[in-house]
Amino acid sequence: MATNPIRNVSDTALWVAVYRARESERRDALFHDPYARRLAGERGEAIVASLPHGRSMGWTMVVRTVVIDEIVQRCVREGVRCVLNLAAGLDARPYRLDLPASLQWLHVDMPEMVAYFREHMAGEVPRCKLDFVEADLRVAERRREVFAQARAHGPLLVITEGLLIYLEADQVAELARDLHDTAQARWWLADLASPMLLKWLERRLSPGLRSGNAPFLFGPAEGTAFFAPFGWREAGFRSTWDESFRIRRTMRGAHVWRWLFRFQPAARREAGRRMSGIALFERS
Repeated sequence: MATNPIRNVSDTALWVAVYRARESERRDALFHDPYARRLAGERGEAIVASLPHGRSMGWTMVVRTVVIDEIVQRCVREGVRCVLNLAAGLDARPYRLDLPASLQWLHVDMPEMVAYFREHMAGEVPRCKLDFVEADLRVAERRREVFAQARAHGPLLVITEGLLIYLEADQVAELARDLHDTAQARWWLADLASPMLLKWLERRLSPGLRSGNAPFLFGPAEGTAFFAPFGWREAGFRSTWDESFRIRRTMRGAHVWRWLFRFQPAARREAGRRMSGIALFERS
């Protein structure tokens, strides 16, 4: 039996970097991440090859990257002075986005992941002020130390790209409460799955991820309303499905599905739109 190249949740960052690399290498690329291929390495490609339908999943990661890029830059224009990037993985936005030099960016992840990223980015110069923070966010005391540090830098945007889906609901609730009460963030940007998406992923990808200690867990039935009791309200929701048509990075057969959706009840169409998306929350 072949060894699963996914060892833990952190390894999924290598998987996602492959998709950023492939998009960057297209003649009509929607973004350019010149570091992604180097960061993904051979094991990133091995992870994609090991997952059923792994190669065909790239469009969702491209959509997510494009939309988060756009929202980050908009929030910075609207007054954010610090970005707190949690479970940042191999995110090279501080190096590749057009960001003001005065912006503070905190790249937070497990010590081994931070070390890997810094080693592979040695010699590269970020566009803004970049600090690396080693932290296990599951440890409440350390998490709150990091959040208090971020709060001191001024109006704060938090990014949890690719994180929430790997957490239990009670862990997400604790994170949401601490981001509101301790970090006192102005905005929070997160990709969000639905129970419908979790079921779909369970059939296609979860066996390999579970055996690699990276199962998909969080997809709240109430959607963005899950976060309301912790002080967050939806400021915007960008449907992965809708955005895929906008940027012309759709799944195979998407236009057929789009035509079929026209004959579905309105509630079912809306559920399909919200199957997956990028939510921007603001303090309520």
